[in-house]
Amino acid sequence: MPQEKRRFLDSNSASPTFIGANSVFVGDIRGSGQFVVSGEVHGDGALDGALNLSASGTWHGYIRAQQAIVAGTILGGLSVEGKLEIGYTAVIRGKVSARTVAIAKGAIVDGEIEVTSNSPVMQFEEKRDTDSRDS
Repeated sequence: MPQEKRRFLDSNSASPTFIGANSVFVGDIRGSGQFVVSGEVHGDGALDGALNLSASGTWHGYIRAQQAIVAGTILGGLSVEGKLEIGYTAVIRGKVSARTVAIAKGAIVDGEIEVTSNSPVMQFEEKRDTDSRDS
């Protein structure tokens, strides 16, 4: 029997859209599917799918996504329809809104956090190392 995947991004079988480390993208991004950002984005995002912002990733702008895992830096704000996981290396400066929020000890959120399901913000201690999340 296959092992159940812990994170929602682990189960996505479609080819993701990558913005690699040492890359800079300037402009708004719209699209569907999974987005993996390890570089830098300057613009707003309307993502009909999941965002994985790695520890080396930086996004300057406002992002809307279905789900998200954030380990990098967001300067602008984030709205997630479903589950948001904020890793211990994350820095978010701006309003954060999501149905459910899990935040690791050590993460920095400089702005309001709104949980749209009225469930409490879950706090956790990151067990994975940063190398496995960036690959």
